[in-house]
Amino acid sequence: MDEHSNPPSNPSSQDRKSGGTLIRNLFVAVVVAGVFGFLYWRFGEYFTPKQLLPKLAAHESTLREYGRQQPVLVVGASFLIYVVVMGFSVPVAWVFTMGIGWLFKIMFGEFCGLLIALIVVSFASTSGATLAFLMSRYLFRDAIQRKFGDRLAAFNRALEREGAFYLFTLRLIPAVPFVVINPVMGLTPIRVWTYWWVSQLGMLAGTAVFVYAGSQLPSLQKLKEHGAAGVLTPQIIIAFVLLGIFPIAIQKLMAWVQPVTPQSDD
Repeated sequence: MDEHSNPPSNPSSQDRKSGGTLIRNLFVAVVVAGVFGFLYWRFGEYFTPKQLLPKLAAHESTLREYGRQQPVLVVGASFLIYVVVMGFSVPVAWVFTMGIGWLFKIMFGEFCGLLIALIVVSFASTSGATLAFLMSRYLFRDAIQRKFGDRLAAFNRALEREGAFYLFTLRLIPAVPFVVINPVMGLTPIRVWTYWWVSQLGMLAGTAVFVYAGSQLPSLQKLKEHGAAGVLTPQIIIAFVLLGIFPIAIQKLMAWVQPVTPQSDD
């Protein structure tokens, strides 16, 4: 044997490295699960659309008064709650979006409230979506793979074909719910920065419509009593019509800007 040959790799060191990574991931997973468990135990009654609206409506006057007295605290708490809701894929984001639009209008006035609500919800939703993306990629890869394996294959094929524009289209046209998009995208090769800015841009139109719709609500109590149909105004109807037309217009524009180049036969 050549005494100058490289020594064989030490499998025990690789095992220790793998074991350390596993312990770290388990620790982070336990902490995340613990935080979510506490939030669900403490605020679980607010985590379904059926329960959230009546609870908010019951404390409507308190929310109004507290928002006027502690605007900075309310804005910060709204941001953090929204990040948690999106990060853990709790399907009540649209209720929070409309609620923030309604509350911030009371706190800051018509125009300023709408603008602040749009900024807060836009960045909070993207931050929460990126949190779900990162947890899927680094903590829950195997579980997500088992649950959404068929979706993952379709997502990878579409990303190879269309690139980041595919994610942009998914954000514009909510045919696939975000509770599927966020974790499945974590298993694709898309970069974190690309995922963040495409999501930020793609969700902006929908966020603006829902924030505006919330700002037009006369009261949460009326919404609870009469439902969505009871508070529809021409402005809200027009906003939702524009939300439906906007993705189609964007697709047509992108097809015009980037026409398909025919492949040569060589």
